[in-house]
Amino acid sequence: MRVLFVCLGNICRSPTAEGVLRHKLRASGLEGRIEVDSAGTGDWHVGKAPDSRTRLAAQRRGYDLGALRGRQVSAGDFVRFDLILAMDSSNLQHLQRMRPASSAAELDLFLRRYGLALSEVPDPYCGGEEGFEQVLDLIEQACDALLVELRGRL
Repeated sequence: MRVLFVCLGNICRSPTAEGVLRHKLRASGLEGRIEVDSAGTGDWHVGKAPDSRTRLAAQRRGYDLGALRGRQVSAGDFVRFDLILAMDSSNLQHLQRMRPASSAAELDLFLRRYGLALSEVPDPYCGGEEGFEQVLDLIEQACDALLVELRGRL
């Protein structure tokens, strides 16, 4: 099973989701059975580490995002990944437009898929510290539900 998280620049929301899910997979003994990655629809931050505010907020909760580097989503991702989860509807629409007709990958909004009150993960990039904490709260909740789904698929 392979899961890809996608946001705009791959320096805030999607690497947070990648780090949180990796942590939860490790804690549940599923680390080697599920591949997790993240990407952005834009190319502004390719090769860069996640935003320092993202890393700090994650670190305070025990998640290490230090080794992650930004990359842009590619057509090959639609073949490589089984489940592609977008952080917001704009990025989901971008993914739907670039999706090859032959792709069997499931596309969805991350929060909507797991029934959270918000359907989109807000972009904390232009806000304050509280935005990064809210993103973590939402992603942790959705990753718990995703973990249940992944266990059921294995």
